[in-house]
Amino acid sequence: MSELLLAVKKLRTSFPIGSNAFVHAVDNVSFDIRKGEAVALVGESGSGKTVTAMSIMRLVAPPGRITGGEVLFKGHDLASMPEKQLRAIRGNDIAMVFQEPMTSLNPVFKIGDQVSEAIRIHRKVSKKEARKRAGQMLELVSIPDPIKRLDDYPHQLSGGMRQRVMIAMALSCDPELLIADEPTTALDVTIQAQIMELLASLQKRLGLAILLITHDLGVVAEFCERVIVMYTGRIVEESPVRDLFANPAHPYTRGLLKSLPSVTGTGARLPTIQGMVPPLTDLPNGCKFNPRCPDVMPICLGDEPARMNVGPGHDARCYLHGDLADPERVGQ
Repeated sequence: MSELLLAVKKLRTSFPIGSNAFVHAVDNVSFDIRKGEAVALVGESGSGKTVTAMSIMRLVAPPGRITGGEVLFKGHDLASMPEKQLRAIRGNDIAMVFQEPMTSLNPVFKIGDQVSEAIRIHRKVSKKEARKRAGQMLELVSIPDPIKRLDDYPHQLSGGMRQRVMIAMALSCDPELLIADEPTTALDVTIQAQIMELLASLQKRLGLAILLITHDLGVVAEFCERVIVMYTGRIVEESPVRDLFANPAHPYTRGLLKSLPSVTGTGARLPTIQGMVPPLTDLPNGCKFNPRCPDVMPICLGDEPARMNVGPGHDARCYLHGDLADPERVGQ
Protein backbone atom coordinates (compact mmCIF):
# COMPACT_ATOMS: atom_id res chain seq x y z
CA MET A 1 0.00 0.00 0.00
CA SER A 2 1.33 3.46 -0.93
CA GLU A 3 2.35 6.10 1.58
CA LEU A 4 -0.29 8.25 3.29
CA LEU A 5 -0.22 11.79 1.89
CA LEU A 6 -3.26 13.59 3.35
CA ALA A 7 -5.27 12.71 6.46
CA VAL A 8 -8.35 14.83 7.19
CA LYS A 9 -9.52 14.16 10.75
CA LYS A 10 -12.86 15.34 12.19
CA LEU A 11 -12.71 18.54 10.13
CA ARG A 12 -15.33 21.17 10.91
CA THR A 13 -15.73 24.45 9.03
CA SER A 14 -18.28 26.92 10.37
CA PHE A 15 -19.99 30.13 9.27
CA PRO A 16 -21.65 32.58 11.72
CA ILE A 17 -25.37 33.24 11.24
CA GLY A 18 -25.91 35.46 14.26
CA SER A 19 -24.25 36.82 17.37
CA ASN A 20 -23.46 33.40 18.87
CA ALA A 21 -24.85 30.99 16.28
CA PHE A 22 -22.97 29.00 13.62
CA VAL A 23 -23.79 26.60 10.83
CA HIS A 24 -21.31 23.85 9.99
CA ALA A 25 -20.77 23.61 6.21
CA VAL A 26 -18.29 20.78 6.87
CA ASP A 27 -19.07 18.72 9.95
CA ASN A 28 -16.88 15.96 11.42
CA VAL A 29 -15.35 14.98 8.07
CA SER A 30 -12.55 12.38 8.04
CA PHE A 31 -10.81 10.71 5.08
CA ASP A 32 -7.34 9.84 3.75
CA ILE A 33 -5.58 10.16 0.40
CA ARG A 34 -2.50 8.11 -0.46
CA LYS A 35 0.33 8.93 -2.88
CA GLY A 36 -0.71 8.53 -6.51
CA GLU A 37 -4.36 7.82 -5.64
CA ALA A 38 -7.42 9.36 -7.35
CA VAL A 39 -10.26 9.97 -4.88
CA ALA A 40 -13.66 11.47 -5.76
CA LEU A 41 -15.77 13.71 -3.52
CA VAL A 42 -19.36 13.63 -4.77
CA GLY A 43 -22.78 14.96 -3.79
CA GLU A 44 -25.44 17.47 -4.80
CA SER A 45 -24.79 21.22 -4.86
CA GLY A 46 -24.61 22.50 -1.30
CA SER A 47 -23.36 19.21 0.17
CA GLY A 48 -20.05 20.72 1.34
CA LYS A 49 -17.64 19.43 -1.32
CA THR A 50 -16.07 22.76 -2.31
CA VAL A 51 -15.91 24.03 1.30
CA THR A 52 -14.05 20.82 2.20
CA ALA A 53 -11.52 21.49 -0.58
CA MET A 54 -11.14 25.15 0.40
CA SER A 55 -10.66 24.08 4.03
CA ILE A 56 -7.84 21.71 3.06
CA MET A 57 -6.14 24.63 1.25
CA ARG A 58 -7.16 26.98 4.09
CA LEU A 59 -8.80 29.32 1.61
CA VAL A 60 -12.23 29.57 3.25
CA ALA A 61 -13.40 33.18 2.94
CA PRO A 62 -14.02 35.00 6.24
CA PRO A 63 -16.17 35.01 8.31
CA GLY A 64 -16.08 31.26 7.62
CA ARG A 65 -13.30 29.40 9.41
CA ILE A 66 -12.06 26.00 10.47
CA THR A 67 -13.42 25.40 13.98
CA GLY A 68 -12.29 21.83 14.61
CA GLY A 69 -10.22 18.90 13.46
CA GLU A 70 -6.93 18.46 11.63
CA VAL A 71 -5.73 18.48 8.03
CA LEU A 72 -2.48 16.50 8.10
CA PHE A 73 -0.34 16.74 4.97
CA LYS A 74 2.65 14.40 5.31
CA GLY A 75 2.13 14.62 9.07
CA HIS A 76 1.97 18.44 9.31
CA ASP A 77 -1.33 20.07 10.34
CA LEU A 78 -2.32 22.63 7.70
CA ALA A 79 -5.26 23.78 9.85
CA SER A 80 -3.00 25.21 12.57
CA MET A 81 0.11 26.03 10.51
CA PRO A 82 1.38 29.66 10.40
CA GLU A 83 0.29 31.41 7.18
CA LYS A 84 3.87 31.96 5.94
CA GLN A 85 4.68 28.25 6.25
CA LEU A 86 1.36 27.33 4.61
CA ARG A 87 2.06 29.56 1.59
CA ALA A 88 5.20 27.51 0.90
CA ILE A 89 3.03 24.36 0.68
CA ARG A 90 -0.01 25.84 -1.07
CA GLY A 91 0.62 25.87 -4.82
CA ASN A 92 3.89 24.02 -4.37
CA ASP A 93 3.09 20.67 -2.68
CA ILE A 94 -0.71 20.96 -2.95
CA ALA A 95 -2.31 22.73 -5.91
CA MET A 96 -5.91 23.41 -6.88
CA VAL A 97 -7.81 23.77 -10.16
CA PHE A 98 -10.96 25.84 -9.72
CA GLN A 99 -14.36 25.48 -11.40
CA GLU A 100 -14.31 28.38 -13.85
CA PRO A 101 -10.97 29.22 -15.50
CA MET A 102 -12.14 32.58 -16.86
CA THR A 103 -12.60 33.90 -13.32
CA SER A 104 -9.29 32.36 -12.15
CA LEU A 105 -7.13 33.78 -14.96
CA ASN A 106 -6.44 37.52 -15.00
CA PRO A 107 -7.87 38.90 -18.29
CA VAL A 108 -5.27 41.70 -18.61
CA PHE A 109 -2.13 39.53 -18.35
CA LYS A 110 -0.72 37.19 -20.96
CA ILE A 111 -0.91 33.44 -20.34
CA GLY A 112 2.90 33.14 -20.20
CA ASP A 113 3.17 35.84 -17.52
CA GLN A 114 0.57 34.15 -15.35
CA VAL A 115 2.09 30.67 -15.56
CA SER A 116 5.60 32.13 -15.05
CA GLU A 117 4.45 34.03 -11.96
CA ALA A 118 3.12 30.82 -10.41
CA ILE A 119 6.54 29.23 -10.98
CA ARG A 120 8.56 32.19 -9.66
CA ILE A 121 6.52 32.38 -6.44
CA HIS A 122 7.79 28.94 -5.41
CA ARG A 123 10.98 28.44 -7.41
CA LYS A 124 14.01 30.71 -7.28
CA VAL A 125 14.47 31.00 -11.03
CA SER A 126 15.01 33.86 -13.49
CA LYS A 127 12.22 35.27 -15.67
CA LYS A 128 13.77 33.53 -18.67
CA GLU A 129 13.84 30.14 -16.92
CA ALA A 130 10.29 30.60 -15.64
CA ARG A 131 9.05 31.39 -19.15
CA LYS A 132 10.83 28.32 -20.52
CA ARG A 133 9.19 26.19 -17.82
CA ALA A 134 5.81 27.81 -18.63
CA GLY A 135 6.20 26.74 -22.28
CA GLN A 136 7.06 23.20 -21.16
CA MET A 137 3.96 23.10 -18.94
CA LEU A 138 1.67 24.21 -21.79
CA GLU A 139 3.21 21.47 -23.90
CA LEU A 140 2.65 18.95 -21.07
CA VAL A 141 -1.09 19.71 -21.06
CA SER A 142 -1.25 19.30 -24.87
CA ILE A 143 -1.81 22.92 -25.87
CA PRO A 144 -0.87 23.22 -29.57
CA ASP A 145 1.94 25.64 -30.45
CA PRO A 146 2.68 26.25 -26.73
CA ILE A 147 5.42 28.88 -27.16
CA LYS A 148 3.14 31.07 -29.30
CA ARG A 149 0.30 30.65 -26.79
CA LEU A 150 2.44 32.17 -24.02
CA ASP A 151 1.76 35.58 -25.61
CA ASP A 152 -2.02 35.09 -25.83
CA TYR A 153 -4.54 36.64 -23.42
CA PRO A 154 -7.17 34.41 -21.74
CA HIS A 155 -10.00 35.68 -23.99
CA GLN A 156 -8.09 34.40 -27.04
CA LEU A 157 -8.36 30.81 -25.83
CA SER A 158 -11.36 28.47 -25.80
CA GLY A 159 -12.84 27.27 -22.49
CA GLY A 160 -11.06 23.93 -22.83
CA MET A 161 -7.70 25.61 -23.52
CA ARG A 162 -8.16 27.95 -20.54
CA GLN A 163 -8.82 24.94 -18.33
CA ARG A 164 -5.61 23.31 -19.67
CA VAL A 165 -3.73 26.52 -18.75
CA MET A 166 -5.14 26.29 -15.20
CA ILE A 167 -3.97 22.67 -14.97
CA ALA A 168 -0.54 23.72 -16.31
CA MET A 169 -0.30 26.43 -13.63
CA ALA A 170 -1.36 24.01 -10.90
CA LEU A 171 1.24 21.43 -11.97
CA SER A 172 4.06 23.90 -12.68
CA CYS A 173 5.74 23.34 -9.29
CA ASP A 174 5.39 19.52 -9.27
CA PRO A 175 2.76 19.18 -6.51
CA GLU A 176 2.13 15.80 -4.89
CA LEU A 177 -1.61 16.45 -4.50
CA LEU A 178 -3.92 18.14 -7.01
CA ILE A 179 -7.41 19.21 -5.92
CA ALA A 180 -9.66 19.55 -8.98
CA ASP A 181 -12.95 21.29 -8.15
CA GLU A 182 -15.51 20.47 -10.87
CA PRO A 183 -12.78 20.94 -13.52
CA THR A 184 -15.16 20.28 -16.44
CA THR A 185 -18.35 22.05 -15.31
CA ALA A 186 -18.41 24.91 -17.83
CA LEU A 187 -17.20 22.83 -20.80
CA ASP A 188 -19.09 20.96 -23.50
CA VAL A 189 -19.19 17.17 -23.37
CA THR A 190 -16.38 16.39 -25.83
CA ILE A 191 -14.02 18.88 -24.14
CA GLN A 192 -14.98 17.47 -20.71
CA ALA A 193 -13.82 14.03 -21.86
CA GLN A 194 -10.53 15.46 -23.16
CA ILE A 195 -9.82 17.26 -19.86
CA MET A 196 -10.52 14.11 -17.83
CA GLU A 197 -8.32 12.02 -20.14
CA LEU A 198 -5.59 14.63 -19.70
CA LEU A 199 -5.85 14.47 -15.89
CA ALA A 200 -5.79 10.65 -15.98
CA SER A 201 -2.67 10.57 -18.15
CA LEU A 202 -0.91 13.22 -16.03
CA GLN A 203 -1.75 11.30 -12.86
CA LYS A 204 -0.09 8.15 -14.21
CA ARG A 205 2.86 10.02 -15.73
CA LEU A 206 3.63 12.24 -12.73
CA GLY A 207 2.48 9.96 -9.89
CA LEU A 208 -0.01 12.59 -8.75
CA ALA A 209 -2.59 12.11 -6.04
CA ILE A 210 -5.87 13.73 -7.13
CA LEU A 211 -8.92 14.76 -5.12
CA LEU A 212 -11.65 15.20 -7.73
CA ILE A 213 -14.73 17.15 -6.67
CA THR A 214 -17.63 16.40 -8.97
CA HIS A 215 -21.32 15.59 -9.21
CA ASP A 216 -20.73 13.43 -12.31
CA LEU A 217 -20.71 9.78 -11.25
CA GLY A 218 -19.88 8.69 -14.80
CA VAL A 219 -16.53 10.49 -14.52
CA VAL A 220 -15.96 8.91 -11.10
CA ALA A 221 -16.49 5.39 -12.48
CA GLU A 222 -13.82 5.88 -15.15
CA PHE A 223 -11.26 7.95 -13.31
CA CYS A 224 -11.20 7.27 -9.56
CA GLU A 225 -10.23 4.43 -7.25
CA ARG A 226 -12.23 5.51 -4.21
CA VAL A 227 -15.30 7.67 -3.77
CA ILE A 228 -16.55 9.73 -0.83
CA VAL A 229 -20.23 10.75 -0.85
CA MET A 230 -21.19 13.94 1.03
CA TYR A 231 -24.56 15.24 2.20
CA THR A 232 -25.22 18.34 4.35
CA GLY A 233 -21.50 18.70 5.15
CA ARG A 234 -21.10 15.08 6.29
CA ILE A 235 -19.62 11.98 4.72
CA VAL A 236 -22.49 9.52 4.30
CA GLU A 237 -20.57 6.82 2.42
CA GLU A 238 -16.99 5.97 1.49
CA SER A 239 -16.08 3.04 -0.72
CA PRO A 240 -13.83 1.65 -3.44
CA VAL A 241 -15.44 2.75 -6.71
CA ARG A 242 -16.35 -0.75 -7.93
CA ASP A 243 -18.02 -1.62 -4.62
CA LEU A 244 -20.00 1.60 -4.62
CA PHE A 245 -21.47 0.99 -8.07
CA ALA A 246 -22.07 -2.72 -7.40
CA ASN A 247 -23.38 -2.34 -3.84
CA PRO A 248 -24.29 1.23 -2.82
CA ALA A 249 -24.92 1.11 0.92
CA HIS A 250 -26.56 4.48 1.71
CA PRO A 251 -30.05 5.31 0.39
CA TYR A 252 -28.74 8.69 -0.78
CA THR A 253 -26.00 7.02 -2.86
CA ARG A 254 -28.57 4.62 -4.31
CA GLY A 255 -30.70 7.60 -5.29
CA LEU A 256 -27.75 9.31 -7.00
CA LEU A 257 -26.90 6.15 -8.95
CA LYS A 258 -30.52 5.51 -10.00
CA SER A 259 -30.72 9.01 -11.44
CA LEU A 260 -27.84 8.29 -13.85
CA PRO A 261 -29.05 8.05 -17.47
CA SER A 262 -28.56 4.64 -19.07
CA VAL A 263 -27.06 4.04 -22.53
CA THR A 264 -29.79 1.47 -23.13
CA GLY A 265 -32.48 3.78 -21.79
CA THR A 266 -36.12 2.80 -22.29
CA GLY A 267 -37.33 6.36 -22.69
CA ALA A 268 -38.90 6.21 -19.23
CA ARG A 269 -38.52 9.17 -16.89
CA LEU A 270 -35.34 9.01 -14.75
CA PRO A 271 -35.95 8.42 -11.04
CA THR A 272 -35.17 11.42 -8.81
CA ILE A 273 -34.47 11.82 -5.11
CA GLN A 274 -37.57 13.40 -3.62
CA GLY A 275 -37.31 16.77 -1.87
CA MET A 276 -34.34 19.11 -1.59
CA VAL A 277 -31.11 19.30 0.39
CA PRO A 278 -32.20 21.02 3.64
CA PRO A 279 -30.62 24.39 4.49
CA LEU A 280 -27.82 24.19 7.06
CA THR A 281 -29.87 26.51 9.27
CA ASP A 282 -32.72 23.98 9.46
CA LEU A 283 -31.31 20.43 9.51
CA PRO A 284 -33.58 17.61 10.69
CA ASN A 285 -32.88 15.64 13.87
CA GLY A 286 -31.19 12.27 13.54
CA CYS A 287 -30.03 11.24 10.07
CA LYS A 288 -29.95 14.39 7.94
CA PHE A 289 -31.29 12.44 4.94
CA ASN A 290 -34.35 11.09 6.76
CA PRO A 291 -36.99 13.49 5.24
CA ARG A 292 -36.01 12.28 1.72
CA CYS A 293 -35.19 8.64 2.51
CA PRO A 294 -37.33 5.79 1.14
CA ASP A 295 -35.97 3.46 3.86
CA VAL A 296 -36.56 5.75 6.86
CA MET A 297 -37.12 3.96 10.21
CA PRO A 298 -38.12 5.37 13.63
CA ILE A 299 -34.48 5.15 14.83
CA CYS A 300 -33.41 7.48 11.99
CA LEU A 301 -35.33 10.35 13.66
CA GLY A 302 -33.44 10.12 16.97
CA ASP A 303 -29.64 10.25 17.10
CA GLU A 304 -27.53 10.75 14.00
CA PRO A 305 -25.97 7.41 12.90
CA ALA A 306 -22.21 6.87 12.99
CA ARG A 307 -20.27 5.66 9.95
CA MET A 308 -20.87 1.91 10.01
CA ASN A 309 -18.73 -0.77 8.37
CA VAL A 310 -20.24 -2.38 5.26
CA GLY A 311 -17.21 -4.22 3.84
CA PRO A 312 -13.45 -3.81 3.28
CA GLY A 313 -12.77 -0.06 2.93
CA HIS A 314 -16.52 0.54 2.70
CA ASP A 315 -18.66 2.35 5.31
CA ALA A 316 -21.99 4.18 5.38
CA ARG A 317 -23.60 6.59 7.83
CA CYS A 318 -26.83 4.59 7.96
CA TYR A 319 -28.73 2.47 10.52
CA LEU A 320 -29.45 -0.11 7.81
CA HIS A 321 -25.90 -1.36 8.46
CA GLY A 322 -25.65 -1.11 12.23
CA ASP A 323 -26.50 -3.45 15.12
CA LEU A 324 -29.85 -1.67 15.42
CA ALA A 325 -30.77 -2.15 11.75
CA ASP A 326 -33.99 -3.84 10.70
CA PRO A 327 -32.66 -7.02 8.98
CA GLU A 328 -35.60 -7.11 6.56
CA ARG A 329 -34.71 -3.71 5.13
CA VAL A 330 -30.98 -4.15 4.60
CA GLY A 331 -30.13 -4.24 0.90
CA GLN A 332 -33.49 -2.88 -0.28
